[in-house]
Amino acid sequence: MSTPIEYLKRMSVIIVTGGSSGIGSALLQTIIKLVPNATICNLSRSKPGVFFDECGIHIPTDLSDSIALAAAAQQLQGIIDEAGPGELLLFNNSGFGDYGRFADLSAGKQLNMIDLNIKAIVDLTAQLLPQLLQRGGGVVNIASIAGFQPTPYLATYGATKAFVLNWTLALDEDLRGTKVRTLVVCPGPTRSNFFKSAGFETPPMRADGSGGLDMSSEAVAELTLSALAKGKPLLVTGWKNQCIAWFGSKFPIVAVTRIGGAILRKMRLEVHQGGSK
Repeated sequence: MSTPIEYLKRMSVIIVTGGSSGIGSALLQTIIKLVPNATICNLSRSKPGVFFDECGIHIPTDLSDSIALAAAAQQLQGIIDEAGPGELLLFNNSGFGDYGRFADLSAGKQLNMIDLNIKAIVDLTAQLLPQLLQRGGGVVNIASIAGFQPTPYLATYGATKAFVLNWTLALDEDLRGTKVRTLVVCPGPTRSNFFKSAGFETPPMRADGSGGLDMSSEAVAELTLSALAKGKPLLVTGWKNQCIAWFGSKFPIVAVTRIGGAILRKMRLEVHQGGSK
């Protein structure tokens, strides 16, 4: 067991996808504060903020496009080769959601969500796995507490996160005996751009966090790095989210689906009737 800074100092290259906002941006900023001299790469369509200009390598990439992802992976291979000895750390963070009844949503957007939330994670991990096995290191995949139960009105999103949750835990067991470990992170509602891109006009939780389940991206990033340094395979952020995850995994799945649907429907109605409560 080590501290986050001790763990990160072992890395020759740290790669984050989707670092232009939300949890990805918070991860980049936290890592830079802890190990400012590390080789840090970001893969996303948009460039991170000015904090990244002088200390990171931005590779513009549409991760949902397999050809663009392959080109980015090849560029990463060159960066890794030039970085010298040390371990490799990959954060698969990119993803988005889409709120509404499935029949009312764009089929193209749902398929693009699967490409980004699932296919890109498997593809990029597979392409970097030979280097990971040779050097050692870790793979961190950002899932969600939505992965513990079916999520009506976020049906495709929840299903993609269930895949990420189960695939990461299985991959960790597959890699037992090697120098590579995995961590799957399951945040609850997080103060980021997620809700806007998912179709909410305002986040359905209180912006100040009082009485709600939301957590800041910075808090999620700090908990993630702490869990990674401790060698944990699974992190559910916050005790309230841990209770939700426990409920979703222990109670009859049909009942959990009905209850989840009622909650998500009520959340959306509250937002449209005058903001979050």
